[in-house]
Amino acid sequence: MKLVRTDGGRFEAGFSGTARDCVARAVAVVTGRPYAEIYDGLSAVNAATRKTKGRSKTAGTHTASHGIFTATPMFKRYMQSLGFVWTPTMSIGSGCKVHLRSDELPVGRLVVGVSKHYTAVIDGVLHDTHDCSRGGTRCVYGYWTLQGASHQ
Repeated sequence: MKLVRTDGGRFEAGFSGTARDCVARAVAVVTGRPYAEIYDGLSAVNAATRKTKGRSKTAGTHTASHGIFTATPMFKRYMQSLGFVWTPTMSIGSGCKVHLRSDELPVGRLVVGVSKHYTAVIDGVLHDTHDCSRGGTRCVYGYWTLQGASHQ
């Protein structure tokens, strides 16, 4: 899979250092919106997320730098508000059916969920800070497709 190295505008927005912000980077790349705008939106999602035993680190805090809880209804509503539609590609016990490969993903602007990571794929080209495809063997759990929006 071809790779375009990008931080989604993170550095340009004035952020430095390392962060677990792959969701913000992927959404910024796919939508063409400024990284800071997406980061702020996802930070608000985290701030509104109820703290639980497994979500104690950033739930209830206004940050997106330590990960986003992508399984919450608030995250799903946020993605839908941006014009995304979710397509699951794996269910419990089904095994891996779709891999992070251009010939196994649809054409379009996708935010792809893989194990412990989200990445951007645009028309079969991976857009990320690194090649996370594991040589085309990485399993895709599902993807968000951007529907009918104009892009920068």
